[in-house]
Amino acid sequence: MMAAIFTESTYLQSDLNGRVAIVTGASSGLGANFARVLAKSGAKVVLAGRRAERLRALADELGADQAEAVPTDVADEAAVGLLVDRAVDRFGRLDVMVNNAGVIDGGPAEMESLADFERVIRVNLTAVFIGCREAARVMLPAGRGSIVNIASVAGFGSLSERYPLAGYVAPKSGVVGLTRELGAQWAARGVRVNAIAPGWFPSEMTGQLQDPRQVNWIERRTPMGRVGRLEELNGALVFLASDASSFVVGQTVAVDGGWTLR
Repeated sequence: MMAAIFTESTYLQSDLNGRVAIVTGASSGLGANFARVLAKSGAKVVLAGRRAERLRALADELGADQAEAVPTDVADEAAVGLLVDRAVDRFGRLDVMVNNAGVIDGGPAEMESLADFERVIRVNLTAVFIGCREAARVMLPAGRGSIVNIASVAGFGSLSERYPLAGYVAPKSGVVGLTRELGAQWAARGVRVNAIAPGWFPSEMTGQLQDPRQVNWIERRTPMGRVGRLEELNGALVFLASDASSFVVGQTVAVDGGWTLR
């Protein structure tokens, strides 16, 4: 009887053909990977970020009919509104919003300036709210849509054993709460809001994990005993972006090799 539940249509739910997605922070790292994954899954992708040349190079890689580069400062409310409008103008709709852009601070909190703290909050939390709200402006009237916020394992616990990052941990914790609240507000109107909390993956933000001491610390702390591979985020992204997660809302999925289990 259980076998009858898993029909061919179950697997086709992860098909993103005909869907349109925006990915912020798409000029490098996780964002560029997310854009490639969504495009490979069939979605048209609008690439947002501040480094225009990198965005254009990625758009060329994906193909003019599949992707468009829109240089955007995600901390600029008006710019994000124009980004969403451009996606609709170019491809006719908006189905998926991936709020991925982020920055990082560093050092003990007692040494951190208020200006630096507020800068990280602006990009890592306020901009996520702006992205969610502007996407919802299009999605709610359509009665459909999936918003995927990129949180972090730092949203579930301190990294201060090695990395004191008050300005980073605070907004990432906020993204987890914001995801839950917006999911509750919009679920009945057809818009699902969820998040992914990556563990340690090679990216510009993590310095490509080139420091052997850093890698050793992560490996000892992670139950799976290693850092992540970029492709190991792909399944969670496609799941949350697609109809495969049609009854999932307000959740933050940790893809971390077990980091948050300790």
